Amino acid sequence: MNVRNCRKCGNLFNYVSGPPICMACKDALEQKFQEVKAYIRENAHASIPQVSEECDVSTNQIHQWLREERLELAEGSSITLNCENCGAVIQTGRFCGKCKNSMANQLNSSIQKPEVKKPEPKKDQKENPKMRFLN
Repeated sequence: MNVRNCRKCGNLFNYVSGPPICMACKDALEQKFQEVKAYIRENAHASIPQVSEECDVSTNQIHQWLREERLELAEGSSITLNCENCGAVIQTGRFCGKCKNSMANQLNSSIQKPEVKKPEPKKDQKENPKMRFLN
């Protein structure tokens, strides 16, 4: 049993996985997320500081939700995210589609796939006839 203190409220809880926060804080954070998501739907061109102020959420938390691809920016939004690899403007996540594909291809090529052994052809008895005698 893995018991930890919640990073937000300090209460003890049974830690399973993910961020070290208790279920009550996770639920509160999810409610804030839904509030931010609804606000962004209604005000598609709002800036991150504006969303942060209106919804009482830190700008770091909003950036984290964008990087986790839980939130997505609208087309023509004043908020810009850049690909961490090439610097292209993206709407959500950490990497642009081109860099994601490139990394996936590199990963696939770096993994050695087991060679498929070709079955050896059976020797045809008719091609090489041999007589055998039993005593």
